[in-house]
Amino acid sequence: MTTPQDGGDRRDDGRYGEAVFRPEQAGEDDRIDLGALTYDDTTLTRLLKLGAGPHWHCLDVGAGTGTVARGLLRRAGVAAVLAVDRDVRFLTAHPTPGLTALEADITDPSFDPGMFQLVHARFVLMHLPSRQEAITRLAGLVAPGGVLVLSDAIDVSAGAAPPNDPYSRTMRAMWQGLRDTIGTDITWVTRYPQLLHAAGLRSVAAEVHVPPLMPGSPISRFWGGTWDRARDALVGTGLVDDQVIDEAKRYLDSPDCAALSPGMITSWGWKPEEAPS
Repeated sequence: MTTPQDGGDRRDDGRYGEAVFRPEQAGEDDRIDLGALTYDDTTLTRLLKLGAGPHWHCLDVGAGTGTVARGLLRRAGVAAVLAVDRDVRFLTAHPTPGLTALEADITDPSFDPGMFQLVHARFVLMHLPSRQEAITRLAGLVAPGGVLVLSDAIDVSAGAAPPNDPYSRTMRAMWQGLRDTIGTDITWVTRYPQLLHAAGLRSVAAEVHVPPLMPGSPISRFWGGTWDRARDALVGTGLVDDQVIDEAKRYLDSPDCAALSPGMITSWGWKPEEAPS
């Protein structure tokens, strides 16, 4: 049973990749890559600033199509990346020296891949139950002197557009629909720094990136594709119908679009070095 701080009244009758966003659905890798085009540069710039580089062994959780894992190898020159996902078909489709794909569920108590200088997860914990337990588990995989970096969605769009316009209604329906079907919850993400500190990490910090919505941009195309793939969940909330969703998609691709996209909050914390014996 979940507690309010771990997810509250979330439903547990579906999971990411099952109830919605199934990897076997044609084009799902393209949708994921639109998110990567939007956020990879921000993510990799932060990881480089944190020191990711030669000799580092890294764990990328919920690795998707592997763009961050491959970026760590090519841009940061890390020694190796273990890329973990519950379905690795997109990872194995693009073999890369130094990248090992592992099909696993990080919520499984037996998940124990070793320790790493960097443990990274992006847009993962927002979809999981008992996320504080997951943070503690991931912090336990960080080697002394290493860093845990977590990113999730943060929605700053409330109030940036009229509350009843198609875009705002569709965004609200998306968050509610995903919560109803797979338990997605982003209401807690501003507590990341406190949760990382509670997990024993130090020198904790956070930042937020909000990508611009522009016609034809990767993030605009990402949201349009996301709404289509979760359309049944959105309509099921009663907040929108197909016509409203289609109007919102047209708005995203219009020069009249003047709204804020949900963004990404990234927080990190360092595992203290082991005290000398």
